Amino acid sequence: MALFGGLLRFIRLGTPHAIVFDETYYVKDSWAMLQTGEPRNWPKTLSPGNIPIDQAFAQGNVNQWLNSAEYVVHPPVGKWCIALGLKLFGGAENPFAWRAATALAGTIAILLLCRVALRLFRNLPIAMMAGFLMSIDGLGIVMSRTSLLDNFLMIFALAAFLCLLGHRDWARARLRASWRVDWRIEKIHYRVRTAIPWLTEEMDEDNKALYTDTTGPFIAWSWWRTWAAIFLGLATGTKWSGAYLFAAFALISVIWDAWERHKVGYGGWFKAGIFKDGIPAALVMIPIWAGTYLASWTGWFRHDDSYMHGWAASHPGQGLTWLPEGLRSLVEYHREMWRFHTTLDAAHPYMSSPLTWPLQTRPTSFYWQKLTDHPGLCAISPDSPCVVAVTSLGNPLIWWLGSICIVLGIGLCLRADRSDWRLWATMAGLIGGWLPWYQYLNRTTFTFYSIIILPWMVLGICYMANWARHNISRTLYRQMMWTTLIIIGLTSLFFYPLWTAMPVPYWFWRIHMWLPSWI
Repeated sequence: MALFGGLLRFIRLGTPHAIVFDETYYVKDSWAMLQTGEPRNWPKTLSPGNIPIDQAFAQGNVNQWLNSAEYVVHPPVGKWCIALGLKLFGGAENPFAWRAATALAGTIAILLLCRVALRLFRNLPIAMMAGFLMSIDGLGIVMSRTSLLDNFLMIFALAAFLCLLGHRDWARARLRASWRVDWRIEKIHYRVRTAIPWLTEEMDEDNKALYTDTTGPFIAWSWWRTWAAIFLGLATGTKWSGAYLFAAFALISVIWDAWERHKVGYGGWFKAGIFKDGIPAALVMIPIWAGTYLASWTGWFRHDDSYMHGWAASHPGQGLTWLPEGLRSLVEYHREMWRFHTTLDAAHPYMSSPLTWPLQTRPTSFYWQKLTDHPGLCAISPDSPCVVAVTSLGNPLIWWLGSICIVLGIGLCLRADRSDWRLWATMAGLIGGWLPWYQYLNRTTFTFYSIIILPWMVLGICYMANWARHNISRTLYRQMMWTTLIIIGLTSLFFYPLWTAMPVPYWFWRIHMWLPSWI
């Protein structure tokens, strides 16, 4: 599945040979970081001819950054990932290199999602279905073929989630193994007390080792959780929304541990969940997460001309004066970034409310051009205008079906089995990656931000498919699955030209606009 999805992402990756949408920030910044260590300002135009800088950059004039540091509003991890792609695949003169890192991230995400689905449902066909849906979704394809930050946020979050599933399996096995040992000790103790009552008091005082720890073993720390904290630190170092994912994933993981104590049979599971799982886990994960995030700013610390690097020196007695100058300057820089993110309300023709993201009602047009000739599919209709588009629209059937399946899954659990931990796994990405945006409904946001929840929309479909596998006949299940996958696959084939900048007749582009809000 990863190989198949990789082909959809890497073939013609350098097309269009132009800076697409917000690539204007991230490609140029990443190139400047690779050359100088920090983002730099760029002129708006180049002389002679007042050529726009994006056009000049795409034509190969890539070294025109200014000496002044640029005010950037996202942490640097994602841009360093893009810079690595530029380094490995030919530099900024090659559009393939601009997007190589995001395409690789999107491809690896398919493999990670297959592993997540396999751990959740223990069924290879369902895991393959998850990978297939991830491979052919339009938002996943477009975001892998465009050099933006959100794909890195998604893959780091998915990697962290897979690690937390690994921790759950490890903790579950440890709890059950310890329970078997504890049960044997209690059984011996009971038999001795029954056969020789006069020894009871002596055993209570002198043989306390026979008593079991009724709350179970210590499972708050594992290497799985360590790696999860690192990946979530990298996610936060890509975009601050990774902090919400850290909070949601860590909380859900602790709840899984506490509930597993309860299921195995240990007493005091709720209290143990707080004091034996939650607090110790926080004491381990928060420093690792925060340390990883802080380490991502190493380049900023190393360069004295970084943006606001000298703020503390020029503002003595201001800010958090108990911090060293470097950290004090970084904190003030973060305050500037926070003000930007919380007050951004400028109108944009493609802005969309987070409420609509699962339904993909307002996709973002990344690129749209009319051509004077008729290459590619335009040759089939020489009398029609020829256009090239990149539209960040998910496969509507995947997103609409995923939304329905998540609602149905919640209904099933509330009605039947409220303890199904897999539902919370399915909801985890939505809780951490979508719900926090509800506090910013007045902020300028875009549908392509929803790439972070795509894996969990797919898992919602897988959850209901797994339910159907156990509750309907095998014949009906197979017919339903194959029919659904074929229809979804044909829909992706239909939209693929609009996701990958293929020249198409205007009427062909127009028939893809199923909703007026898609235009």
